[in-house]
Amino acid sequence: MTLVAEPHSPATDSPGNSLGAPQSSPKSSGALAGTVPLELPPVESLTGLDPHLRATVGHERVLHPKPSGKPDPTAHLTSAQVEALARELDELRQEVMDSRGAGDAAYIRRTIAVHRWLELSSRAVLLFSGFPPAWLLGTAGLSIAKIIDNMEIGHNVLHGQWDWMRDPAIHSTTWDWDHVSPAAQWKESHNEIHHVYTNVLGRDNDLGYGIMRVDADQPWKLSSLGQPLYSFANALLFEWGIASYDLRLHDVITGVIPREEGRERVQLLLRKIWRQVSKDFLIHPLLSGPNFVPTLAANAVANVVRNLWSNGIILCGHFPFGVDTFAYDSIEGESRGEWYVRQMLGSANISGGWLMHFMSGNLSHQIEHHLFPDLPSNRYAEVAPRVREICQRYGLHYVTGSYPRQIASAWAKVFYYAVPNKEPDRSRARIVGDAVRESAARRRQRKAERRAARREALLR
Repeated sequence: MTLVAEPHSPATDSPGNSLGAPQSSPKSSGALAGTVPLELPPVESLTGLDPHLRATVGHERVLHPKPSGKPDPTAHLTSAQVEALARELDELRQEVMDSRGAGDAAYIRRTIAVHRWLELSSRAVLLFSGFPPAWLLGTAGLSIAKIIDNMEIGHNVLHGQWDWMRDPAIHSTTWDWDHVSPAAQWKESHNEIHHVYTNVLGRDNDLGYGIMRVDADQPWKLSSLGQPLYSFANALLFEWGIASYDLRLHDVITGVIPREEGRERVQLLLRKIWRQVSKDFLIHPLLSGPNFVPTLAANAVANVVRNLWSNGIILCGHFPFGVDTFAYDSIEGESRGEWYVRQMLGSANISGGWLMHFMSGNLSHQIEHHLFPDLPSNRYAEVAPRVREICQRYGLHYVTGSYPRQIASAWAKVFYYAVPNKEPDRSRARIVGDAVRESAARRRQRKAERRAARREALLR
């Protein structure tokens, strides 16, 4: 796959708006207020992805069947139709990019200001956490602040959605977030891997995060039976799971990442963990004096609430029934249009009002985010109806539903794929039974080999 970055269009001014209700205005010249000239990296898509590739001339579509035999939902489209779809989405993206301006800049600055006020005031209230109402109020406020920091601010700033402002204080290369995962490692695993290989079996590690089977074409293992428990534990400790995932230890062990780089990654992670742990579980509780324990508990609860919420949003955006996966070799020679189609079919939205969208970091518009990962998040609601209309016109499904419906669907899939697929000659129960017996046989063999090795050592 050839990657060609496309520079963004110059930013333009627009009037300020209320939080969550941005509007664009006709273009006007002049620099954005508050922008500081600085030598920053070129403004370009952080993802380096296929929507910015030139369409393949004369490209003939090749359909790649999956072992499960599931029908290809794009089989009805010709190459010409796919590239026509790409042109429509390119035009839509460019239209929004050209209209970015002061209103959008005001939105993110206002969001950051609201978050910081909420976090500082909540931590101040928690200095008196020995008083139950103060504990409840402070914990709720801190939980919301952490959600906003991770979802609407951190995730989107690190995507480079606000790099066009040229503000060093709100730039993907300088931003850090309230999360144990170092920003640089997260950007690599999320922007450069997940968003490139979205829902491609064997390439997108976010498909179950290596601990869950969420598709019929993923191999079943005996350990898959426990994945409802793994998934629940991952939800409770989501930021820690993401941090370990971003570390890419498997690539270090297999030599894909050099050992020296692996050590540097571990050191970077440990430094970030220390900063987070010391802030939440040492400095803030110590400042509370006699209220050390309730303040520590409040921070722990706020982190768990943030973890559960962010995990739920991610599950809703990627795993409900109706979301498609793609064969390993399906992206070879992929055109821009085919990349767009894959993003639409490999994502799901959450319906709801402004508050739902804001608290999800606008990842309730997951389809639009995957199509345009560098588009300012406050503009996704604007483009969503047009993306849905394009899907309908080209005969492509657009998976969306309320949060309860989507989270229930995602968890149903976790349970459903915990057991193996049906086979013509074996029931699911028979497959599980055979796997149990094979596992027991392997354990007996390993035990016998260890006994034999000990006897041989004694004879020497």
